[in-house]
Amino acid sequence: MDVLKPALVLPRRRLMLGATALAAAPLAMPHIARAADPIRVGVLLAKTGSIAAQTEYLANGTFLAMEERGNMLMGQPAELIWLDEPSPQAATQNMQKLVEENKVCAILGGSLSSNALAEEAKALELKIPFVCDNAAATDITGKNCNRYTFRLNTPVVVQSRMLAPYALSYGKRWYHITASFAFGQDILKSSRELLKAAGGTEVGADEVPLNTADFSSFILKIRAAKPDVVVGGLAAGDLSTFLKQWNELGMKGKIPFVEIAIGDTDIWSVGAEAANGTFTKMWYYNNPANPPEEKAFAAGYLKKHGKPAADKAWMGWITAKSLFDSIDAVKSTDAMKIVEGLEAWKFQAGSTAYSYRRFDHQMLVRNLAVSVKDKITDKWDFFDVKATLPENPADLQKVFGTEEEIGCKMG
Repeated sequence: MDVLKPALVLPRRRLMLGATALAAAPLAMPHIARAADPIRVGVLLAKTGSIAAQTEYLANGTFLAMEERGNMLMGQPAELIWLDEPSPQAATQNMQKLVEENKVCAILGGSLSSNALAEEAKALELKIPFVCDNAAATDITGKNCNRYTFRLNTPVVVQSRMLAPYALSYGKRWYHITASFAFGQDILKSSRELLKAAGGTEVGADEVPLNTADFSSFILKIRAAKPDVVVGGLAAGDLSTFLKQWNELGMKGKIPFVEIAIGDTDIWSVGAEAANGTFTKMWYYNNPANPPEEKAFAAGYLKKHGKPAADKAWMGWITAKSLFDSIDAVKSTDAMKIVEGLEAWKFQAGSTAYSYRRFDHQMLVRNLAVSVKDKITDKWDFFDVKATLPENPADLQKVFGTEEEIGCKMG
């Protein structure tokens, strides 16, 4: 268990005076925890496995958001308690532990879609606010939605719509290679529908298990099929492994590769020689269009960690900020009050307005289309930003889908 301890130590005399003052006016602040009992927020992110490189940055961004507030919420000391999510079942067990044993008032996390789908169901059962920072499965804010769950990452189906024009620019003969769990299956379904609507042909498809070590047989099948483009749906470390082996087998530059929801860490671990492809992603530290507030976050992260903030660090930071702002706004750790605070939360960064959509609790965020640079001269700066999608911010609601299309019924 990782705990961020509050950076506040009161002298004994001052602490005794504070306790006396509270005792004298117990009805003045009924919602405020005692000074000896810090406000606790749970963090539920994988500590091992192929996703761990991403969750390290998610956690760093989350903890930095708390540190920026002086480790305080509602004027009281606060701490983050981080538990693992090694599998959907173990993740829900740890979620219950956070609520029942650690007495957290809300939970941040959800690194994989398979975990997050189980966690949001558990959040409803436990009646605990759950802000999902990374998982992209469409159903999280679709048919599986509930009042206690909020989600940052853009749903798979929306990102697939954003990427489709780039894939189609290479041609209409696609080969799919996707992970055999919720994220990859969602990509395969949405991509097939978009390809069919465009009058294209799927020339091959492979669904591969998590933590696949050898992609050579799949790559040889792709080479034999001679597609116009390969549409990927591989998560985290599996994508890195695939791209390395793609290069080793001489395929880099031979057949274009595209995928949604790329993480900086996925490409950094590939290395400059093997990295290639066009992707969607939520944020990039070296995007000249970043607003001042996000440039300040990137500078703070670089100062603290000695390396640039990956997109996942920003995702951890913005979701944590939304939760912490909401707790401060409602001045309560009551679950439903926090939910109402999140529903009303708004953050203006430059010309970008962040908020959760009321009917499905999805944060509406424009995505970036990025391509790996032809020549990489910086070990961190791998991407050229090609576009911000949708190009017109007024089209966000339409791109993310209507209430009828989404199918979210919170009750």
